[in-house]
Amino acid sequence: MTATLRLTEALIARPSVTPEDQGCQALMTERLKALGFECRALSFGPADAPVTNLWAIKRGSDESAPVLAFAGHTDVVPTGPLDQWGSPPFVPSHRDGLLYGRGAADMKTSLAAMVVASEEFIAAHPQHKGSIAFLITSDEEGPSVDGTVKVCEWLQQQGQRLDACIVGEPTSVQQVGDMIKNGRRGSLSGKLRVQGVQGHIAYPHLARNPIHVVAPALAELVGIVWDQGNEHFPPTSWQMSNVHAGTGANNVIPGEVVIDFNFRFSTESTPESLQQRLKDVLRQHGLDFHIDWTLGGRPFLTRKGPLVEAMAAAIAQVTGVTTELSTTGGTSDGRFIAQICPQVVEFGPVNASIHKIDEHVRVADIEPLKDIYRGTLERLLA
Repeated sequence: MTATLRLTEALIARPSVTPEDQGCQALMTERLKALGFECRALSFGPADAPVTNLWAIKRGSDESAPVLAFAGHTDVVPTGPLDQWGSPPFVPSHRDGLLYGRGAADMKTSLAAMVVASEEFIAAHPQHKGSIAFLITSDEEGPSVDGTVKVCEWLQQQGQRLDACIVGEPTSVQQVGDMIKNGRRGSLSGKLRVQGVQGHIAYPHLARNPIHVVAPALAELVGIVWDQGNEHFPPTSWQMSNVHAGTGANNVIPGEVVIDFNFRFSTESTPESLQQRLKDVLRQHGLDFHIDWTLGGRPFLTRKGPLVEAMAAAIAQVTGVTTELSTTGGTSDGRFIAQICPQVVEFGPVNASIHKIDEHVRVADIEPLKDIYRGTLERLLA
């Protein structure tokens, strides 16, 4: 059993359902301190239930050289029905060349690979240039308000620069190395409340049905082309996720309808422009409405440069794969790190089983993942 596999299993065995860490960061800290990392535990949030975060840094012989951070999260999503798992989700289990366990793909294998890659790199290059850092949270799968975003604010206050960052999200599609996420779309959510007049369903002339009056506006919004995207991002999309109305009685016209929606937007649009265009449509339809907005994150993009090229070269050397750059998918903590770091990419194992029952990784993929992380370190800091 390799060092990476052993550490992966040890992390999976800790039931760190968000926002719990359950000792994962302490295990990583023990390994990093042995390498000479300065480790700092950072807690944010309510005093009775703080979120655990870790910042660790190993300074090299030339501090003017790049600061390369590994970033990730120790928290995992809930297991779902335990009786549907082929083996207990927090007992690392092997079947047919696969390692099963909650967090196996998202993202404890990546964390283990990052730590072991750093161990091997530092052993081979004790006088490496630049610095290696770890930015780890237990608040990524939850609200994401007391985790990476708070650590980034703290780093700014400390005057700590970051030059490049690898987030260990599971980005590979068919095989390890076939996709790097070099950016992500922005996320803008809204809760739209449209007012009507409640009344008896048999006397519609005495009421105003908000479902009926908002329907034409919704149809128009669905048909809007918000932008065309660009060479790095697909076009901005608008989707409704929930529609709520009614009193529970089938003979009452409701007085309000509530619609949850989300924009996933490219760099061709801004939150402000999307908000204005949507409100303009609602006003044109004469609606009495209110919207509560939540900006989940702005889009970010890392163009081809030192980090992307180093990782692509490492992938090619280890796997023979020519990687694809992509900005598809959901949001990640990369959106926070990109505010203080000019180069941010996401790279990790195959993502087909993440958040599912029987989450897993291929055991044969674990060492190549570690070798790619190490190869990236070699190219940037050796």
